[in-house]
Amino acid sequence: MLIDLTQLIQDRLPVFPGDEETSLTQTRQIKKDFYTNHQLNINMHAGTHIDGPMHLVDCSTYLNEVPLDQFIGEGCLLDVSGQSVIDYKEEYEALIQLKQIVILHTGHSKTFGEPSYFTDYPVLTVAFAELLVRKQVKMIGLDMPSPDKYPFEVHQCLFNNNILIAENLTNVEKLLDAQSFEIIALPLHIRADSSIARVVARVREA
Repeated sequence: MLIDLTQLIQDRLPVFPGDEETSLTQTRQIKKDFYTNHQLNINMHAGTHIDGPMHLVDCSTYLNEVPLDQFIGEGCLLDVSGQSVIDYKEEYEALIQLKQIVILHTGHSKTFGEPSYFTDYPVLTVAFAELLVRKQVKMIGLDMPSPDKYPFEVHQCLFNNNILIAENLTNVEKLLDAQSFEIIALPLHIRADSSIARVVARVREA
């Protein structure tokens, strides 16, 4: 079974305050122009997207230069709903295996489209990020807009250790009962710091 964890890209897709607005317009009509076409203008951090290290650290690696196998991997879900600060817990040592893609369920995605979505989200601690580093995870996936706030120490801890960040996921609650799943999080083949992405979970039947 496949579960789509991706926010729909549409005109005026909510963006982080200060980012450019998303514009999706139909530029050609089949009845008038004999074909249909749409034009998209989008920031690489709008909607569901993957942050690459170049986003917040001084490096020369574009996202398209990251090996493809880092975007696909065995998934691990941590239910951290109701927590405003997501900190290290000893139980995570056993739950997270080496080189997995860790997905956090905070429940925050239910506020997507509201102003509070971009201001009142939970944050990760550096201690939690250091656990991800020790586990050599490929990527951390979040149902919220960011793992931290200024000065973005968690971002930098992850990026300096080649861990990608998938932000603005949705439907994560559908993984709560999954015994085993794989994450496929493919960005565009684009020479940029980050990219909008289609993120899906392939749930294995028990």
